[in-house]
Amino acid sequence: MKIGKATVPQSAICAHNPDTIVVRGQDLCQDLIGQVNFADYFYLLLTGRKPDAPASAVLNATLVAIAEHGLVPSVQAARMTLAAAPDALQGAVAAGILGCGSVILGASETAGRLFDEIHRAAPSHGDDLQAAARAVVGEWRARKQAVPGYGHPVHKARDPRVDALFRVSRQAGGGQRFVQIAEAVEAVLPEVIGKDLKLNVSAAIPAVLLGVGFPLNALKGVPMLARCAGLIAHMSEELEHPIGFALSYQATREQRYTGVVPAGFVPDQQVD
Repeated sequence: MKIGKATVPQSAICAHNPDTIVVRGQDLCQDLIGQVNFADYFYLLLTGRKPDAPASAVLNATLVAIAEHGLVPSVQAARMTLAAAPDALQGAVAAGILGCGSVILGASETAGRLFDEIHRAAPSHGDDLQAAARAVVGEWRARKQAVPGYGHPVHKARDPRVDALFRVSRQAGGGQRFVQIAEAVEAVLPEVIGKDLKLNVSAAIPAVLLGVGFPLNALKGVPMLARCAGLIAHMSEELEHPIGFALSYQATREQRYTGVVPAGFVPDQQVD
């Protein structure tokens, strides 16, 4: 049974013949290999055009900013997977990437959609970005939607990566419209939600990327791509200095059993 409108598979990304490989209209071997860095190639693959200088600088900076974040849950999952299956590097990296959701790594996409909504609402508020932010954030809160990209468990006075990315964007000549929107949201949060939450990297990433024309629907791909690099580094370290089973042991040691037990039975995991 046919589902959808397409009847012939089509793609504008790649074609080849016995002598040549073409990617987005460029000869891979003559025009791209050794001629572009990987982040610029990613931009070309995604959009069909090479990035200009601001887009290149901003994209490279965001990838560096988010590639590594310590022993976060996705890294722990990947390390424990590799400990159980050391011959399956790809499975371990996949285990880490599968945790990309609304809380971990996916917040950049959601924040970008918030900023885009404020950008589109601004003309009806006389292009007063704080007024537009106040209205849109209020609507999100009324729908019980979390405001992504603000607040951090460690960096209370703004995530330091925020100012670093904003600096790169300014110096490279990237558009500042979405940076201004991100800061407008930060300014109205105390009034709208009653908490003085500061920007974190998950809001800074879409703020600078949207300013250089990065596609909104691909924002989640930036932290995913970057985190792949970090995960591979952790997997290499795991193979040389394993801690996957130690992570599992720590979880077992901290566990507290709270279920029913037979009379006289004392579990290793003490009942609270």
